[in-house]
Amino acid sequence: MLSDARAPDAHKTASEEMRRTQLASSRTRYACGLSALTTDEPDMDAFATAIALEAAAIDAGFALLFFSQSLVEADTLSQALMTHAPALHHAGCSTAGEITPQGLEDGHVLAMLLPSAAFTAVSVMVDNLSSSGMDSITSEVEALRRSLRAHLGCDRTKGTFALCFIDGLSYAEEAVSSAIHWGLDDIPLLGGSAGDDLKFETTRLIWNGKVTSDSAIIVLIATEIPFHVFKTDNFVPTDEKLVVTASDPDHRIVSEFNATNAAEEYAASVGIVPQTLTPLSFASHPVVVKVGGEYYCRSIQKMHPDGSLSFFCAIDDGVVLSIAQPKDMVESTRAALRDVEERLGGIDMILGFDCVLRRLDARNRQVFRDISELYRVNNVIGFGTYGEQYRSMHLNQTFTGIAFGQRQAAE
Repeated sequence: MLSDARAPDAHKTASEEMRRTQLASSRTRYACGLSALTTDEPDMDAFATAIALEAAAIDAGFALLFFSQSLVEADTLSQALMTHAPALHHAGCSTAGEITPQGLEDGHVLAMLLPSAAFTAVSVMVDNLSSSGMDSITSEVEALRRSLRAHLGCDRTKGTFALCFIDGLSYAEEAVSSAIHWGLDDIPLLGGSAGDDLKFETTRLIWNGKVTSDSAIIVLIATEIPFHVFKTDNFVPTDEKLVVTASDPDHRIVSEFNATNAAEEYAASVGIVPQTLTPLSFASHPVVVKVGGEYYCRSIQKMHPDGSLSFFCAIDDGVVLSIAQPKDMVESTRAALRDVEERLGGIDMILGFDCVLRRLDARNRQVFRDISELYRVNNVIGFGTYGEQYRSMHLNQTFTGIAFGQRQAAE
């Protein structure tokens, strides 16, 4: 995609600089006014310059950034943004894969710019999730709503949505999502847990020049553009049950199902030899829990040497899980997107948060290219997550998204 990522010569003209930054990134503008820039080159000075030029061109007041730590360190990206686009407010996180205008990718940085004419955004970072009280997070959301009201000159929930990005290794997503939802009233919430390319070591969040872990970012956005928030997965429960009989809830580790070693019992339930369990096994054979009449995935992250299992979501003794049976991922996703298109009267673009386990499962079932193409033709951009936020819930093995219609429909 990229052909020149060298540092710019100080004597280049403005037009030459524009041409160089166009080589350093791809740009996609959408009818609703949003603009997406992507790169797979590590030269963040060139990419941040391209972001600054595009922000000026469309009068963007806010940017979302999703980046692979295999390509660039968070500090490098943050410093480049502060150097070349110091006035542009921004928020984002590290990923477990990216969704670019070209489809599913790895090793990229994606910037989504929100034009001020159509979008008003305010944001806050919540530090130290491991020691933060949930009441304080709700208070932060309420303060953020007051800030948005001051910008808009009125208080409104219609035409407003909330995004949340959380450290995907914080073990705090359920509590944080619930606390945020509590302060939002009827404002829909969605988002994704930051990833680190399946290393499970450190995820990073960036916010207006600040780089942290053990944190969350909340963004409130008001717009006149029509939108629809949705989710989709491709699993149905079976009658095969696993009851958690021994666990470490603080670290989301299950050591026993049905009073038997967790890995052995799980493997027996899905017909796999315990020693051969891999992330692909867990992606292809998730477990689900019933909450409020609906089933939600509680996906397994990894197996430990002692046969215990780490989960991506909260787990506790007594929880009853069901082995899930997969449906056709491509067809179920296509059906969900068709429903969204009917609701909006046409999709202009979608900001999506796609569980990394869906990506692994798509590869395992050899439908990766089909899913990637489905995202491409429906103008989906976003990132691969370690968990998805949807209203008050923290989910796994789910695609959550917000679809935007065209500006003309709003007018």
